[in-house]
Amino acid sequence: MSECNHDCSNCNQKCEKRDLREAPNPKSKIRKVIGVVSGKGGVGKSSVTSLLAVQLRRKGYRVGVLDADITGPSIPKMFNLHGVISGNQDGAFPAETESGIQVVSANLLTNDEKAPVIWRGPMIAGVVKQFWTDVIWDNIDFLLVDMPPGTGDVPLTVFQTMAVDGIIMITSPQDLVSLIVSKAVNMAGMMNIPVLGLVENYSYIQCPHCNEKISVFGESHAAEVAEEFNLRLLAQMPIDANIAALADKGEIEKADVNYLDGVIDMLEGLDG
Repeated sequence: MSECNHDCSNCNQKCEKRDLREAPNPKSKIRKVIGVVSGKGGVGKSSVTSLLAVQLRRKGYRVGVLDADITGPSIPKMFNLHGVISGNQDGAFPAETESGIQVVSANLLTNDEKAPVIWRGPMIAGVVKQFWTDVIWDNIDFLLVDMPPGTGDVPLTVFQTMAVDGIIMITSPQDLVSLIVSKAVNMAGMMNIPVLGLVENYSYIQCPHCNEKISVFGESHAAEVAEEFNLRLLAQMPIDANIAALADKGEIEKADVNYLDGVIDMLEGLDG
């Protein structure tokens, strides 16, 4: 038998279909699970995840962030979270930010947050699964899963084992964007996960003197890519030095921007 490629729609094997999804911790209550995905690194995916969590929390939703980027976790630093999370016989408890956002990350499992995680793929995927099965997520409206870039072990684990309601694709302006998005979109299609829309980060920088929008990384292809894959273009975020400064200081919750209003509107539509 040939190796499974997880694309049941084009498979001639007569194998029994199995639901591989794992149940969350029995004491968890999670209404919607949203994956934040990028086909490549360096597009500001974690920043988008953090800002989205902040905007949702500010609107009164209970929000969790599952940092699935095990080898490159950055969520705790943005929220100024340090130390090791606690737990009991029922499971582990997420750390909580100043505004009440629940967070679990590999950086919150060790006393030395600067120590590298040197694990092979199966171990990394196993830890991500435990963030779902062993952590007690307390009455969450939106659990945002900040995924590592690409289409490797962790995205596959998340898509197979968690009840993901949809993913948001993060990209940036560049000539290869169509190819990069296509890989992630095709993977989501194989796993029967809806792609809720596209967010373009680093779209432009706005001159503080004349307000002209300057396309630092070249002309945006976001609209064309969204049309090519029949996706909604939910937001085009600028390069914002203030956001970067707040993230570096662990004060991302002080960010007061409306860049992701289109994403919020879409998620509230799901919630309805």
